[in-house]
Amino acid sequence: MSGITIERVDHIGIRVRDFDRAMKFYEALGFKLVHRVTFDPVAIIKNAAGVEINLILNANAGDPAKNVLMDVGEKYAGYTHVALRVASIPDTIAALKAHNIAITQGPSKFGEDGGVSVFVRDPDRNVIELRGRDQGDIDGVVQYENVN
Repeated sequence: MSGITIERVDHIGIRVRDFDRAMKFYEALGFKLVHRVTFDPVAIIKNAAGVEINLILNANAGDPAKNVLMDVGEKYAGYTHVALRVASIPDTIAALKAHNIAITQGPSKFGEDGGVSVFVRDPDRNVIELRGRDQGDIDGVVQYENVN
């Protein structure tokens, strides 16, 4: 019996309400528009390292101030966040501040692996974890606690 050999994540699909608003946010994270698909409501964006996100441009239901997977008491099945590896948590925190992007949780240290993460929300409240190694010069690092 042959198995499936997954080599890497090819891309991440994130449903959004407004293309321009989403692009402003994702550009602050270093992404640029590569191609806007004509046969489907999709915009393909990539960063300099080749990480690809497909913005799915058809969100039209629910409370725009809430993410049904993260902001309601009931816990529905589904993806809760994407974690993107960053080269420097201090540089990431500085860039987020420069772009007025609020850190919604963190910086947090997880277990013994030496990783530190900050969590942000895109304009549609999708959760993005920005994760790097503990570089020892990060103000306010706390041990991670599940708040959801």
